[in-house]
Amino acid sequence: MASIDFEHIDKIYPGGTQAIFDYSLSVGDGELVAFVGPSGCGKSTLLRLLAGLETITRGTLRIDGQPVNALPPQRRNLAMVFQDYALYPHMTVRRNLEFPLKMRDLPEAEIKRLVGWVAELLSLGELLERLPKQLSGGQRQRVAMGRALVRQPAVFLMDEPLSNLDARLRVQIRAEIGELLDRTGITTIYVTHDQAEAMTLGDRVAVMDRGRLQQVAPPQELYERPANVFVAGFIGNPPMNLFPGRLVTTPAGGLNLHLGEQSLALALPDAAERWRSWSETALTVGIRPEHLRLRDPGAEGVRATVVDAEYLGHETLLHARIDGMAAPAPVLVARLAGIRPFDKGQAVGLSVDANRLHLFGADGLTLINATAEVAA
Repeated sequence: MASIDFEHIDKIYPGGTQAIFDYSLSVGDGELVAFVGPSGCGKSTLLRLLAGLETITRGTLRIDGQPVNALPPQRRNLAMVFQDYALYPHMTVRRNLEFPLKMRDLPEAEIKRLVGWVAELLSLGELLERLPKQLSGGQRQRVAMGRALVRQPAVFLMDEPLSNLDARLRVQIRAEIGELLDRTGITTIYVTHDQAEAMTLGDRVAVMDRGRLQQVAPPQELYERPANVFVAGFIGNPPMNLFPGRLVTTPAGGLNLHLGEQSLALALPDAAERWRSWSETALTVGIRPEHLRLRDPGAEGVRATVVDAEYLGHETLLHARIDGMAAPAPVLVARLAGIRPFDKGQAVGLSVDANRLHLFGADGLTLINATAEVAA
């Protein structure tokens, strides 16, 4: 096993295009960290820098405390699983598993032992004499993982390993990967664009955007306390509702949330009294879809007009545009239990719990999270 340290890493390609900006992150021995972000954010580039497939422009990369910037890939004791499996089509599963061991000139007895170990670990015993073309997508992925694991690496790198599988198989293989990595305890970097994979598998999740680390945290903390507007809008399905607002102190000393022409009185917990320091400041307000509740249009809450509704059987996703805000008025998504029929253009009311609000400043950084503040 091994620890990994990215220390102020920059990657600049010939011509001046910068892919990674001042990236610093420490991965503990035996930890699984998932790198997640939109396409082009730099997550696969970081994996290639770690593997030694690309050179670092500035900064230091350490494995187990030792700088490896100048170390060739074959001396880093890493194993990588690619998106496209990268199996040798003319070799059987057994020979694919044996190949990296024969390249290291290991004794035949040791090769046989390691192949037997990984075949049992991944339930590949019945597939050993088949060619890759005779395997399903999930079986090929297990073979690709086996070929990496058989080397007994210090660090396991996985680059979008499930993206070629259908949705149902992805869920199955994802569970198998999680169980496998728990058993082996190998330090792992898992790159994915799928936040469900990242949040399910990662001990911590590192969210990236345009070459910069936005936040790294355990999945629950990432979801409940996003560090900025990008993370809030990226993590979650559907993502957090984000809309402009302003806090205004009333003559009676209360605090109202102004949304365009609407004013919503907030019942603040005592711990959130410091919200008053942002009174009269333009803010971005956030609330998760599951924290919105349906109210009568005439009751206290946000008045909105139905734009659409997604009926998913176990729940309904209501899309409603906030009334009285400058065009284009924000659309809120509310997650409601069961089937709830709605008509387009229907007036609805949505209650907003101050305990569930997130506030972000003009720079996009979080000011406060009411849930976190109450918990404190």
